[in-house]
Amino acid sequence: MRAVDCDADEIAAWLRLLETPQVGRESARRLLTAFGSPQAVLAASEARRKEVIGAVAARALSQAGDGHDALLRLTLEWLAKTDGPQRHLVALGDPDYPAALLETADPPLLLYAIGRVELLRGESLAIVGSRNPTPQGRENAQAFAAELGRAGLTIVSGLALGIDGAAHTGALENAASTVAVVGTGLDRAYPKSHLALARRIADEGLIVSEYSLGTPPLAENFPQRNRIIAGLSRGTLVVEAALQSGSLITARLAVEAGREVFAIPGSIHSPQSKGCHALIKQGAKLVEAARDILEELRWPGLDDAVANTKTTTPSAEHPIVEAMGYDPISLDELVNRTGWSAAELNVRLLELELDGVVARLPGQCFQRIGQG
Repeated sequence: MRAVDCDADEIAAWLRLLETPQVGRESARRLLTAFGSPQAVLAASEARRKEVIGAVAARALSQAGDGHDALLRLTLEWLAKTDGPQRHLVALGDPDYPAALLETADPPLLLYAIGRVELLRGESLAIVGSRNPTPQGRENAQAFAAELGRAGLTIVSGLALGIDGAAHTGALENAASTVAVVGTGLDRAYPKSHLALARRIADEGLIVSEYSLGTPPLAENFPQRNRIIAGLSRGTLVVEAALQSGSLITARLAVEAGREVFAIPGSIHSPQSKGCHALIKQGAKLVEAARDILEELRWPGLDDAVANTKTTTPSAEHPIVEAMGYDPISLDELVNRTGWSAAELNVRLLELELDGVVARLPGQCFQRIGQG
């Protein structure tokens, strides 16, 4: 449903069905199966609805809730805006509804979307990971997203801080672009520090949500949105994740949907590598380059797709970089390994930092960064 052809009565029926508190997604799905459309659900008698979802939920649908009219007005105004990227409502059964989600156990019944809605029908890969990545993790996410995007895969992620943001940024380099699946209403910016990134994605990619306008960033909504990230994608790449990371929820949901899971290994000493290592032990494919993913997906034109991709292998030309190895390292340990004074090391490390070869971490630690 686009702004030019949206039907106010149809939208009102969808909002009644999905926003009535006593009616959950499963009940709404059963009603749609039984009656065919939201309008038919509301037109049915309470007695007939009761046969499908029980008395309490059936009765709740008999009249609109207190906030229904205000939400309908807000939604229609949002759809009608002509400045900026186009806005859409994509309902189950619409031509724009992504076929990949239909293969999952719990597809969203209605998606709010802003941007290039055709990206929902493209081939895509999810990239997720820690909100607090290492510099190398952030670099890997952006580089993998750019390379996979050049091969023609749309990158799906959740617009969160850290790995998600880096993945979206890398993907925006290419025409295949990126889809951000968020856990708020599309009239809300979350996190606020990603407002500029969200605007760029809306202009050049697509932002989607199953949550109605005005929905704030509630903690329980983010694990739910992860099923959409996993369901849209042919596979999920976890770049960095702690053992309790929400990214592992996305990986589990990908497995449940019959999709591939990929993980980048890291330092055995880094907490941010523990989740990826656990996934690899459980059968996720260990990947070191974009080619590994493309080969597993049997991507057409593989050799052409990766012929001009960048390498993420860190530079080893400078003796300090060689001495650092691949784990974060303290200044004191670098003194021990190189025999240089702390003062001299600080000067050289600043030069390497400005060159983008080394990243400075909290606690006077440093880490080499992959170069492309």
